[in-house]
Amino acid sequence: MTFPESGILVEAEAFNDFGGWVLDSQFETQMGSPYLLAHGNGVPVADATTDISIEEDGEYNIWVRAKDWVPSYHPGRFTLTVNAKTLKTEFGANDQDWNWQLGDRVELVAGKTQLRLHDLTGFCGRCDAIFLSRDDTAPPEAVDEETRAWRRKFLGLPDEAVDIGAFDLVVVGGGVTGAAATLTAARLGERVALIQDRPFLGGNASVEIGLSPRGVTGPLIDELSQRKPDGDLVAIQLLNADPNVTVFLEHTVYGTVTVDSTIVSVLARHARSGREIRISAPVFIDCTGKCILGLHSGAETMFGQESQAEYGESLAPTSRDNMHHGNTTFFRTRMADSPVPFPSVPWAIEVSKDFSDLRGQLRTPGRENGPGPVVVPPGHVPDPTIRQRMKGPLTHFWEYGQWLDPYTKAEHIRDHLLRAIYGTFSNVKTIEPQTYANLEFDWVAYVPAQGEFQRYKGDYVLTETDIRTHKKYPDAVVKNGGAFCLHYPGDEKYDFRLKFWEWDERDGKTYDVPFRTLYSVNISNLMMAGKHMSATHVAGSNTKFMGNCGQHAIATAAAAHLCHKYNTIPRGIYEKHLAELRDITVSITGPDTPVAPSRL
Repeated sequence: MTFPESGILVEAEAFNDFGGWVLDSQFETQMGSPYLLAHGNGVPVADATTDISIEEDGEYNIWVRAKDWVPSYHPGRFTLTVNAKTLKTEFGANDQDWNWQLGDRVELVAGKTQLRLHDLTGFCGRCDAIFLSRDDTAPPEAVDEETRAWRRKFLGLPDEAVDIGAFDLVVVGGGVTGAAATLTAARLGERVALIQDRPFLGGNASVEIGLSPRGVTGPLIDELSQRKPDGDLVAIQLLNADPNVTVFLEHTVYGTVTVDSTIVSVLARHARSGREIRISAPVFIDCTGKCILGLHSGAETMFGQESQAEYGESLAPTSRDNMHHGNTTFFRTRMADSPVPFPSVPWAIEVSKDFSDLRGQLRTPGRENGPGPVVVPPGHVPDPTIRQRMKGPLTHFWEYGQWLDPYTKAEHIRDHLLRAIYGTFSNVKTIEPQTYANLEFDWVAYVPAQGEFQRYKGDYVLTETDIRTHKKYPDAVVKNGGAFCLHYPGDEKYDFRLKFWEWDERDGKTYDVPFRTLYSVNISNLMMAGKHMSATHVAGSNTKFMGNCGQHAIATAAAAHLCHKYNTIPRGIYEKHLAELRDITVSITGPDTPVAPSRL
């Protein structure tokens, strides 16, 4: 394949001033790069600008990598201005997924040139990069290492990841789980590197999403889950204050170096600069909830729903399938002091049809299931088959992606949920225009609450029956609690709505989690904490609660400390040091940790 040999590559995430655009790096592994997103909820955002240096006078082809996220409707249109010249092309309007589009040919003189992204709609226009070239060769489209090497060359980045040294422990994933693992290990004296792909800690509890931990919490989880006035968790303050912790925010792990079933180091890329780093350690804990380290190192994993016959679970389906919990995007509305217009959104109403129920809002970070407008369309006939539980205003009723690949279709899943929110909002305002003339969006998340991905296979697989019978284990290390929480898609009219939600409180008592579910069966120095621990789909519907996941994290951090102390691997802790592992873990979690209320 022929690539451009010369030119100027400008990554949108490297712009000097984002204006009203936001950096969206969550789909980098799918589409190749972070990008700028015009997330204005129907109000065009302020221009993003940057200055570049032109070394040679002449005519330049201006290429822009963008995406038309709803083909045939083009809701995310924007323009590019080069100095005083606005290119004739409207980007995000060519019915194409991510692609390089030739915008225009512009005469430039040596010296400073300004680039300006101008949003036309407020509805999620997105720009990945701009390429200025003297020839007609298009930049590479593929998402692969060859294209990554091309980008590194034009950005002046080294061909190999920069080795920044070794730590006692590397934790990947900065949700509540990863923060708990890092804080625990650091307080036990370990030097810890925490790699988080977002600008905030907390995962589904972060200020970007706003849920609060459920299940078994305990003093450490309660400590790091407190919120500052802006809604952000105090976890980042606690970790930054600990001399044993180094936090790498906005770094996406894109690979591992693995030798003989042992991870030697991880490779991570910084979202804003593209700089790639390599971090080494004798032990790793995956707290991403996505099996990221396992997928790169060849760990054995499980996915989807196991059949009843496999583990004898009463809540499992008759046949195995690949259904999983989908993603959810939260929102909040308010009534303004005067009328607020909202653009026509046929591309969104196409998804939401006449759905006009905005209940189940996230009121503030940490407070879910809030009220909201609900309008009954003319001629509406209630469905008598809908169960009472599905009539409440619950945030997680807005869910999508259960039958899609959560790794490759995540951007589409997020976008579909945004279309549902915008369409529903429009329906409410148009069905009762006088009542809701002043209705406006207060906030809409562009980062979805993530559902279920692959799960690790450990030396033991926890099951529904184990939980119900309170099975005893020689290696029990922490307690989990709460209900089995199973989501079933299939609403006949609205594919972003659940058909049913199983909420089985069992006997309400906590149960033991064995250490063998918290380390990989085939990668010797890899532990896992969180919803991707070694459990079936049904059992995982309970162990997935963030409080429960935090308990796994504490146990794995204590085990990492003992691995360092005894120069062994996690399985070695199971075989020889269980008593010490339990003593350390209980000293942190407490002997009888309470279960956080369900709020359902």
